[in-house]
Amino acid sequence: MKLFIILGAINAFLAVALGAFGAHGLEGKVEARYLEIWKTAVQYQMFHALGLIIIGFLMSQFQGSAALNWSGWLMLAGIVLFSGSLFVLVLTGISKLGAITPLGGLAFLAAWVLIIIAALKNM
Repeated sequence: MKLFIILGAINAFLAVALGAFGAHGLEGKVEARYLEIWKTAVQYQMFHALGLIIIGFLMSQFQGSAALNWSGWLMLAGIVLFSGSLFVLVLTGISKLGAITPLGGLAFLAAWVLIIIAALKNM
């Protein structure tokens, strides 16, 4: 439980820091389309950082839920794969990284489905 709350808070912190870096450090240094990609990465990181915090609190309600545990790890993997690949894409211009991004999106989707499953099992 605490681990996902801590991981969520760390990722929320990073999302704010990376958002500020994108707004102030990248402006004028990368093309506008890359700034939009950066914003998308930050936004998804923040959404899923909050998701990790929610999972941590849900785990205190539904103790021993394998679905929630998997959900937390998939959400973290999604942040790394989705947002991480977009951050690296913007900084390096390596467009092949776009092939990794959808894997992060799938991890996000699976994580949210597992939260639904955990809630249905524990109603």
